[in-house]
Amino acid sequence: MSALESRFDETIAADQRIEPRDWMPEAYRKTLIRQIAQHAHSEIIGMQPEGNWILRAPSLRRKAILLAKVQDEAGHGMYLYAAAETLGVDRAELTEMLIEGRQRYSSIFNYPTLSYADIGVIGWLVDGAAICNQVPLCRCSYGPYARAMIRVCKEESFHQRQGFELLLAMVNGTAAQREMVQESTNRWWWPSLMMFGPPDGDSPNTQQSMKWNIKRHTNDELRQRFVDMTVPQAAALGITLPDPGLVWNDERKAHDYTEPDWSEFKAVLSGSGPCNAQRVEHRKRAHDRGAWVREAATAYAQKQAARRESAA
Repeated sequence: MSALESRFDETIAADQRIEPRDWMPEAYRKTLIRQIAQHAHSEIIGMQPEGNWILRAPSLRRKAILLAKVQDEAGHGMYLYAAAETLGVDRAELTEMLIEGRQRYSSIFNYPTLSYADIGVIGWLVDGAAICNQVPLCRCSYGPYARAMIRVCKEESFHQRQGFELLLAMVNGTAAQREMVQESTNRWWWPSLMMFGPPDGDSPNTQQSMKWNIKRHTNDELRQRFVDMTVPQAAALGITLPDPGLVWNDERKAHDYTEPDWSEFKAVLSGSGPCNAQRVEHRKRAHDRGAWVREAATAYAQKQAARRESAA
């Protein structure tokens, strides 16, 4: 083992941070690029299902809240692309890989938003699952990723509260509104459980990522944490989670629950979800339409650099 490899292993063993200029194994770098890029893509693609309801929000207040949230998601994507760039990749390259299907984003964003209650349920369940997933990443061994996650998690926590507040208003409204919340919960519960990834036995990257302190918990551990967190919240809303097998296990001090349909998860990942093609096509169209902005910004930056050089 080389001195550089030894230093890397010692840093990981001491639970300290790897920084961009530090030596790192190529496999570690590639794992981080894959994970951070997937996370960044998810934030950007995740703007679409909620952005779909901005013009149909029921009040000016709800429109302002939703606009702010979608804007936050765009910011998260930018933080994460910047973190990925510290590993030697370009965000334009990552965007091309997303559009061409060579990189993925979270399967949850391939489901449609069919009612306004979905906005609240996404905040409550989807952002709630994201918080469970992402808070441990604040202790990730790679410094830029860990630091980016601190702000992301603070904002996601606020989004989760916003979603719950919206649902609380709806369940205390009309009978039709309460039914809308229950119907939305029934649709989003299972995809939310799938957000944590496949069961530990079928997850090819988890164990190595945990050895490197990129991840701190397995997929199943995080999924269990999410279930246990969500059950009392559903009770507070007065709605039912759509799992007849969901019961408290006094021996485990945790809830037993039914495994989601993993064949559906695999189908969505492979591109057969309800909105896969629509999401990627929309992202490609936005990227193509924004080409003139990128060209203008590049030309301006080059002009400013030339001025500074001539002045020097």
